Amino acid sequence: MRFHLIDRVDAYEPSKSVRGRKLTSRFEEYWDETPDGPVMPPPLALEALCQAGTWLIMISTERRKRAALLSVGAVDFLGPIVPGDVLELEGLVDSMNDEVAVISGRVTVEGRSVLEAREIMCVLIDADDLADLGDTYRLQQMLTRAGGA
Repeated sequence: MRFHLIDRVDAYEPSKSVRGRKLTSRFEEYWDETPDGPVMPPPLALEALCQAGTWLIMISTERRKRAALLSVGAVDFLGPIVPGDVLELEGLVDSMNDEVAVISGRVTVEGRSVLEAREIMCVLIDADDLADLGDTYRLQQMLTRAGGA
């Protein structure tokens, strides 16, 4: 099963930063029901940020490498996410080599921080071990709207 929590990569600077977004919809199946209405489980906002970071790694390595999560140094969940919210995902590379990347970032909704994460450590693995590189390239073209950096 493919689990995509990023709809678009708005901007990136290879090996340095990424900005992406996720439009939430009531029709997605992950909502937690609360007395105040449905909310996104906070770990899924972290997953969306990690997916943006993974795309930065793949773009930076011309799809040769993909990030697999090792650890998260710290994460603060700062507010609810409700159906219809647009998650703005911002990731910055703290460090990166051929084997490991460390990224920090935040998720905002209409300028309001809903998540901040530091020291997201990922091991870099060969991308062709996980997915067809042609499929990955096509998805990258769709997410970046034909590669607009």
